[in-house]
Amino acid sequence: MVPRLTSTIVAGAILALAAPAAADTEPYFTPLTESAPVTAPNSDEELFAPWVVPNGVTQDNLTSMAEIEADPTQSVSRAPDISVPGSGEQDVSAGRSQSMWDMAAFDATGRYVFNPHESPWSAGLSRYDTWADRNELLWNGDGQGALGDWSNDFAAFDPATFTPNCTVLTAEEWSGEGRLFETTNPYASVEDIEVRELDSIANVSHEGLRFSHDRKTLYYIDEWRSGSIYKFVMDKKGDYTSGQTFVLSVDAFAGDPADYYNDPSNVGQPRTGPATWVPISDEDGNPLTSVDPFRNGPTNDPRSNSDTRGGRPAADEVNGTPYGRPEDMEISRLANGNEVMYFTATSETAVYSVEMLSDDTAMVRLFAGATTPTNVGFDPTTGVLNSPDNLAQDALGNIYVIEDAPNGSSTGGDIWFARDTDDDGVAESLDHFLSIRVAGSEATGMIFNPLRPTQFVVNVQHPTSTDLDEVPGGFGDAMWEFDVRRAGDRKFIRRLYMAGFVNVIENWRELRRCRKAMRKQQGRYARRW
Repeated sequence: MVPRLTSTIVAGAILALAAPAAADTEPYFTPLTESAPVTAPNSDEELFAPWVVPNGVTQDNLTSMAEIEADPTQSVSRAPDISVPGSGEQDVSAGRSQSMWDMAAFDATGRYVFNPHESPWSAGLSRYDTWADRNELLWNGDGQGALGDWSNDFAAFDPATFTPNCTVLTAEEWSGEGRLFETTNPYASVEDIEVRELDSIANVSHEGLRFSHDRKTLYYIDEWRSGSIYKFVMDKKGDYTSGQTFVLSVDAFAGDPADYYNDPSNVGQPRTGPATWVPISDEDGNPLTSVDPFRNGPTNDPRSNSDTRGGRPAADEVNGTPYGRPEDMEISRLANGNEVMYFTATSETAVYSVEMLSDDTAMVRLFAGATTPTNVGFDPTTGVLNSPDNLAQDALGNIYVIEDAPNGSSTGGDIWFARDTDDDGVAESLDHFLSIRVAGSEATGMIFNPLRPTQFVVNVQHPTSTDLDEVPGGFGDAMWEFDVRRAGDRKFIRRLYMAGFVNVIENWRELRRCRKAMRKQQGRYARRW
């Protein structure tokens, strides 16, 4: 329950607790010592405890494909089999990619979780009500993208971000046309949901998507083996339709930005150090490059294709530094108070930090990678960092790294706690936090509840059990809730609660705005706070 706060209490709390949270904590748990073995589809482990966790960390299932589809009052998305005209029995099937719950987004009230579907066609957005234990598919496409018609279809929704305007952003990654969409009334009844495409955002393979602390900048990523890092600076805070787009360029990089990060032209080229945000549009959003950054298109190689989505070749024109499949990101602050972006580079087994030095300049560092020590000061682990994909951040600013694995391997994917005790943007240790053991799956969408700082959710994406042809009665994609409040280090837990309270105070206006939007869009308020 969130208490009502008088202006006097709020002012006093801000004065007393104004120091920004800093990721300067030791691990609050005893790290794992190995990665988990993968179990059979629909095993007891998948149904009741899919993660191996440290002592004191609890895991509880919130919902699953099996639960939702067994309840006629709920709904969820499955990309349908599509018949190819004239092919007879040869249908296009999505298999276990039919649902693909990805980067979950909590709303500001902590009540709703929004899940994008990373399906290859007929992608959409679901809303899960944690109070009512009820999932609803808000909208999705018509499936004709499987045949090349994207006019009323959408695909590969990877990121989801709840905005300061109490709306939801989601965007296309490896399929579709690289578009970003805003659900403008996400609390409304399904029949009243409104969605718009934001043509102001460059078309890329979207994954990471986060706002700056001042809410005037939207950072995002192109997930490609020559992927760049972008930012969109709004003309007016809160207006996502108008602004200027920039791409990150490391000053000393002298390779070929159109080539892959590990092509001969780029091997040995510096991709850390001082960097500059180079514009690819003017202040009115007009392209400054010969290629229109806002052009729709497939996610292919611009070196051999002239139709690829425009943000990629536009970045190449201005020497946007290439990274190996940059994926998710988080925005935080360093000990010196500067804003910092963390992003994963999956193909490089790396996580980078980008410290913002001014509006136009930055410092890029390797935050963590294959050579970062693990479990420092604890028993060692045989687990190793493998394909870092997603990131999460707790109320204290600690960063968690989620692997894109196992995807068919015999050892489960891991989640790591990045220990940066001096809070300088370089981790001293990766501490083995969780390990999944669900066949064919990856962990994704890890995000902390904004009002319950010891709790977070994680999705199990595309497990083998989602494909009902292969696993009849399969459990399928699922969402799990974790709580660390009994993990052992009481000092850390107290700090985490305090930091969460400070975050609520600092974002109180957004919280009130979203509660008001909820009442207006639902025409009711089912439960008083």
